[in-house]
Amino acid sequence: MGKLKVLIVDDSAVVRKIFTEVISRQPDLEVVGTAPDPYVARDKIVQTRPDVITLDVEMPRMDGLTFLKKIMHYFPLPVIIVSSLSQRGSKIALEALESGAVEVLAKPDGAFSVGELGVELVEKIRAAAQVRLTPQKPTKAPCPSTRLTPLTQTTDKIIAIGASTGGTEAIKEILLRLPSNTPGVIIVQHMPPKFTTAFAERLNQLCAMEVKEAQDGDSVSTGRALLAPGNFHMLLKRSGARYYVQVKNGPPVHHQCPSVDVLFNSAALSGGANVIGVILTGMGADGADGMVAMKNQGAYTIAQDEASCVVFGMPKEAIRKGGAKKVLPLSRIPEEIRRVLSASSS
Repeated sequence: MGKLKVLIVDDSAVVRKIFTEVISRQPDLEVVGTAPDPYVARDKIVQTRPDVITLDVEMPRMDGLTFLKKIMHYFPLPVIIVSSLSQRGSKIALEALESGAVEVLAKPDGAFSVGELGVELVEKIRAAAQVRLTPQKPTKAPCPSTRLTPLTQTTDKIIAIGASTGGTEAIKEILLRLPSNTPGVIIVQHMPPKFTTAFAERLNQLCAMEVKEAQDGDSVSTGRALLAPGNFHMLLKRSGARYYVQVKNGPPVHHQCPSVDVLFNSAALSGGANVIGVILTGMGADGADGMVAMKNQGAYTIAQDEASCVVFGMPKEAIRKGGAKKVLPLSRIPEEIRRVLSASSS
């Protein structure tokens, strides 16, 4: 099998140079071209036929978001969005994910450090190369108050969700189809800091539930979904009848912070059979061991099936290790969550 071909599109010569150095060190990756703007990139795509493109958002002559939409329309390819950590940049990157980008990579402030950037960059390139690009119809949110079966309010059920590559759209599809009186939801999506802030704000605008980036000590309660902030682990804790989250620093687990395994293992300990665990699309094995732990403690566990995953890595490992009670396409997971909650409250 040949090397994965990468095209780097960024208006900064420094970024192009550093990305080229980092990628070229990998025996399975090859930089087949660089471009300072989308017009040069367009010609390079035709000439080099790359497997993956890294794309800046803010560039001269044409912004990255406009160019991304053109790529997805005329020449669909896995695209990794590269953006600064500014609030504005993070919101644009979320729009890019909705427009077909498969990953986001945060540029560190100031001068680049090859050491801090290298591992994340090459992992995201390898993950992007596995993505199966299929036309996606825009998700329409049903009206939870009128079109979904109402759920009996409960304070002792928890829904724990973990995802990585492709997970932003998968999480959105699930939350859009859960009513406002759904028991508390806790979510880990592999994302950099501030991207998680913008993602939570976007979901909060769209969903019937309140969605917020978690803060240490936040209660996990009916009608609320908490998203782990980038660069922090999130754990489920219980004090008497109250569930809450602990948000804390810690070393990466499976190269990730936040880590799905950290969340799922804490859910197994603190929630046990009161938890519904869901593992969604993503590269690697993060969450597989935690899902096994949840299932062993009596939790109801669901893994997304291969056909509906952008990358069938994390769910595949959870299934292989015996952690999944149910394997379902993404479109059926919200219905299954509602079914289990309704059955438990009757």
